[in-house]
Amino acid sequence: MPDITPQEARFPGLTVADTTPPELKAAGWKPVPAKDYPAMIGPFLARRAGEGWDYAFLPEQRHLNIGGVVHGGMLMSFMDDVLGMTVWEAAGRKPVTTVQLNHHFIAPGRLGELVVGRGEIMRVTRSVVFIRGMLTSGDRTLVHGDGVWKILGSG
Repeated sequence: MPDITPQEARFPGLTVADTTPPELKAAGWKPVPAKDYPAMIGPFLARRAGEGWDYAFLPEQRHLNIGGVVHGGMLMSFMDDVLGMTVWEAAGRKPVTTVQLNHHFIAPGRLGELVVGRGEIMRVTRSVVFIRGMLTSGDRTLVHGDGVWKILGSG
């Protein structure tokens, strides 16, 4: 499986400003190139985890709700990206889009505490991919999710 960072074929001229904290770099995290909405809510990080990838973001003040915890919409957006990137890999790096995504909130994310996401492919067909995933922070589970992605151009 190739590195997650080079996406020149998908986004010519895309560059990444690496603002990854040194302790996260030392732990193997690299920035994920992004543009448009993901760039606005990120930056997101990635690192190899066995045969797959883990993804992460470090919550900032702008990610919090009025209650002082990570906004549910931010967690849902991050889960969508985590599972979408996992599906993209499983579909041979073909374009994919979310068809259905369910979220179950378990615990809140907190300012400055790394949120890590991981997807698990359940089934790949010719045209759709079924997946589930989880967001965690330390030893706490924040969100469980599952969904269906369409492989674009597959009929």
